[in-house]
Amino acid sequence: MKHVIIGNGPAGVVAAETVRRHDPQAQVTLIGEEPEAPYSRMAIPYFLAGSIADHGTHLRKAGDHYDKHGIALRRGRVVRVEPESQTVVFDDDSELGYDRLLIASGCTPVKPPIPGIDLAGVHTCWTLADARAIAERAGRGSRVLQIGAGFIGCIIMEALVARGAKLTVVEKGDRMVPRMMTEKAGTMIRHWVERKGVGVRVNAGVARIEADGDALVATLDDGTRVAADVVICAAGVRPNVAFLAGSGVTIGHGIHVDDRMRTDVRNVFAAGDVTEASGFHTGERELNAIQPNAADQARVAAINMAGGEAHFQGALAINVLDALGLISTSFGQWWGAEGGQGVERCDEERYRYLSLQFRDDVLIGATSIGWTDHVGALRGLVQGRLRLGHWKDRLLRDPTQFAAAYVAQAHQAAA
Repeated sequence: MKHVIIGNGPAGVVAAETVRRHDPQAQVTLIGEEPEAPYSRMAIPYFLAGSIADHGTHLRKAGDHYDKHGIALRRGRVVRVEPESQTVVFDDDSELGYDRLLIASGCTPVKPPIPGIDLAGVHTCWTLADARAIAERAGRGSRVLQIGAGFIGCIIMEALVARGAKLTVVEKGDRMVPRMMTEKAGTMIRHWVERKGVGVRVNAGVARIEADGDALVATLDDGTRVAADVVICAAGVRPNVAFLAGSGVTIGHGIHVDDRMRTDVRNVFAAGDVTEASGFHTGERELNAIQPNAADQARVAAINMAGGEAHFQGALAINVLDALGLISTSFGQWWGAEGGQGVERCDEERYRYLSLQFRDDVLIGATSIGWTDHVGALRGLVQGRLRLGHWKDRLLRDPTQFAAAYVAQAHQAAA
């Protein structure tokens, strides 16, 4: 059996290892475009900050790991999938046949249609090569303009501050991390990072970028001009699916998969950030570029590719962010549900915030800032779909009792 996996990020690596465990005699090939060993994009900010070297980003640290597990690494860019002949075609016209194919090609960064976005000195921060280029220009005292204050933007921000850069962040939304935090929580994070010396402009965009000698000048929507030595575009990502044109694989916002991670094309599976899978609480298709989900999907896909039986329970938002020392989390359907109930507690002076969202007597979403003790209980309540009974009313009165509610209801569910 020939198993071919397109994409050598976390989902691809987990899938390859899982296939090997469940099908010891199979041929397993893991395809990646970059000249690096398989690495974690989530480690790039730590590399940029100088906390780790290249090797520290690698998903598996032992140099012989893939050889020992019988996983062939192939470098190349896939430009086409041909399901009828069960082959993938590379940009050099070479081909590779498969019996089972997993698409784990992840996402690619979005570049907004801003005049000047392709000038020298304007970078995304998505690859190790990007990080190396940024590091050459963003040293102590360097002026850096960052477009985007989402989750990825915030962890890049942390690295730039660690490098001693003078940073300005421009965000189209009305708050920082708008896809992870409530309005109140996102605004609190903004105030925190501003106190740490980062300039933040929300409800703002970049109209154009121009070269000015060795520097760059960005003009914002309101006419404000911001000079920078380097501009970083962290304006979001989109699933990497262009190479699937003509393959017959159904694509909405991402690749459509069922709960076994099968596409609607025979012997073709998909996992990770590239998928549009069912949501944990809604059951509706959604994009959810979260590494824990990617790993879960990869395991499910690999088991089924190897002839086993496994089912994905649904994509669940799991976010933990350290924004210059302020810890925030969001789990599940943190924005709430139509007809549901919610409670919010906020202590702005101490940077403490808690939001719980319920459907009936089940906690479906939670957001926190400044909570580190027992915060995993929030994830446990959401992911466990625990019925809260009388604890719901107690939490509506005092949401800080979430850990006690988890212990009580988890014990009851196990009894």
